[in-house]
Amino acid sequence: MVANMKKMEEVVEIDTLEKSLLENNDEEEEEVLYAASFREMEKNFVKYQTVQWVLYSVLLILAWGIGLLMLIYIPIRRFILRKDIRSRTLYLTPNAIVYKVTRPVPFPCFGVLHKEKHVLLHSVADVVVEQGYLQSLFGVYSLRIENVGVRRPPSDDVKILGVANPNAFRKAVMMRLSNIRNEIVSRQVATLEDASHSGEMLLLQKLEEIGSSVKRMQTLLEEQQSQATESID
Repeated sequence: MVANMKKMEEVVEIDTLEKSLLENNDEEEEEVLYAASFREMEKNFVKYQTVQWVLYSVLLILAWGIGLLMLIYIPIRRFILRKDIRSRTLYLTPNAIVYKVTRPVPFPCFGVLHKEKHVLLHSVADVVVEQGYLQSLFGVYSLRIENVGVRRPPSDDVKILGVANPNAFRKAVMMRLSNIRNEIVSRQVATLEDASHSGEMLLLQKLEEIGSSVKRMQTLLEEQQSQATESID
């Protein structure tokens, strides 16, 4: 129970961080580094989802008979799917992956649902391109954005279906992540070099002080020896 509460607190913490960063980004529009496309996959996406729907309907007809209503609902279902994929946008900014979609509710006359997801690049572990057996028949791919796992549970991974060129988007994200990590390493190296340089300067300063002290001691000894010689004479 304690572990689950801790995990929920961590999710809330990262969500709060995303919210604060997004509020800052609203004031200053972020540059779009790469934008994915969905339009080319519209026909295949609708066909794939329709076949999947029909298969579920047949199974439910055999089980409870509800599948008959699902078959009647197919034209509305296809209309919703087209509106869904046409509204999708997925793009990469210097700091986040942004996914937006506007889809009609199950009965379109009652309005639409808006969904907007921002995934901070610092919390991204990998972008996985997936394709199941049925998806492969229609050339449809899924993108799964894996989280680092320290802050989020695996079930919170973002899954997006129907991206036209998922490998290109994955490559863009991984290149940006590599650049971010290189920038972090460069800053760390620069910090270490500055610290090392400061340490060298401090060491030289200490050596100079020691050298000055030695010279003063030598001068005092020479003066004492001179005075002793004069007294003997």
